Amino acid sequence: MENNDSKKSNWVYTDIVKDHFKNPRNIWKKEDTFEPDGVGEVGAISCGDQMKIGITVKDDKITKLKWKTYGCASAIASTSMISEIAVNMSLSEAYNLSASDITNKLGSLPANKIHCSVLGDDALRTAIDDYLFKHDLDNPYNKSALRKICKCKDITNRDVKDLHDQLGVNTLEDLQQITNYGTVCGACKDDMKAEFEKVMRESENQEPSTLY
Repeated sequence: MENNDSKKSNWVYTDIVKDHFKNPRNIWKKEDTFEPDGVGEVGAISCGDQMKIGITVKDDKITKLKWKTYGCASAIASTSMISEIAVNMSLSEAYNLSASDITNKLGSLPANKIHCSVLGDDALRTAIDDYLFKHDLDNPYNKSALRKICKCKDITNRDVKDLHDQLGVNTLEDLQQITNYGTVCGACKDDMKAEFEKVMRESENQEPSTLY
């Protein structure tokens, strides 16, 4: 079966995305003897994209990252890029990777595909959480509780804030186009609207006043 993402006439991605899609790095293969210290899995095949990330950790740094992804070119390229940039990062640095960090490394993604990079950083944080839990360690990185607002697309309150603060998403319509929230079961629409309005109010309150 021909993958529509790889048709040259329809290719709307950067050369970096194309490279990571066609030559993905650090795939977690069945035959690998990889034994992760922490595993994070987000998304669902029924919703379109699913990512699984495994990490090994030594001296509070990620030493290896392998992954499996079911999804489009953006999903594959995003996870492949994460597998390169997160290695040798401290857990704190890796935990604070954002969707915009990943998108910038890829040279940009189409607006309706940015949700794929959101899934990637969520999977990485989930893997770090799993490592800390399995080793009975405190989790100092997740200082503010993450709330999953759209369960079908794995969109959290942090994702909403990051998309507004770092990518300039200023309307609910743009947020929906980028993340595809509410397109599966629709149960999250009211909660997402309330969260987005909260983020917008907080942003307005933080605007610096001009001194004359």
